[in-house]
Amino acid sequence: MDKLNLDRHISQQFNEDLEAIKSQMLEMGGMVEKQLDEAVSALEQADSQLAEHVLTVEEEVDEKERQIDESCTTLIALRQPAATDLRMIMAVSKCIRDLERIGDEAQKIAKMAIRLIEEGPTPRGYIEIRHIADDVQAMLNDALDAFLRFDSTAAINTMRRDAQVDADYKSALRELITYMMEDPRNISRSLDIAWVLRALERIGDHAKNICEQVVYLVQGKDIRHGHLDDVR
Repeated sequence: MDKLNLDRHISQQFNEDLEAIKSQMLEMGGMVEKQLDEAVSALEQADSQLAEHVLTVEEEVDEKERQIDESCTTLIALRQPAATDLRMIMAVSKCIRDLERIGDEAQKIAKMAIRLIEEGPTPRGYIEIRHIADDVQAMLNDALDAFLRFDSTAAINTMRRDAQVDADYKSALRELITYMMEDPRNISRSLDIAWVLRALERIGDHAKNICEQVVYLVQGKDIRHGHLDDVR
């Protein structure tokens, strides 16, 4: 685990403000984690009421993003931070955007759950959804934990798992396409399943983005367009 010097300011209020935006971001992360879990559960359990609840939570997530973004802007204006302090604020600002987009993807899953419940169950795709959902939920949890502990090594290890999520997504899509070709009556429901799988794959990408911000925060390196093997 890496150590950042975020508690050595003359102003105690500045210390508290930095800790506050970090805590608020992690709180938002917890909200999004729950939203994702409920969206997947609604689909698996054919629970339209739970899916509707996921849709209402999205407004709370959006409001949380606005509050944190405003706090970050105010801190930059009042404190004119530099070095690690500035990286901290910028990392939080970028992470909340990814968290908000994860919330959007969870909302899409909830909408697809409602549609699939109305159309009736399909025998294909649910096992793949559960498998990929488990992986991306773990990635999101580990990404937030890496931010909490300023652990760039854990962040890099989490990022590496995105390649397997991408591979599983492509494999699941191939199976769905084959299923649709065998019986065109399955096309509508299979497309809904494909949109769920796509949303989960995108969530993995956003979790990876959060990990990239952890590396940027701790090491001062922008690895968004680099190769993971080049980062210690």
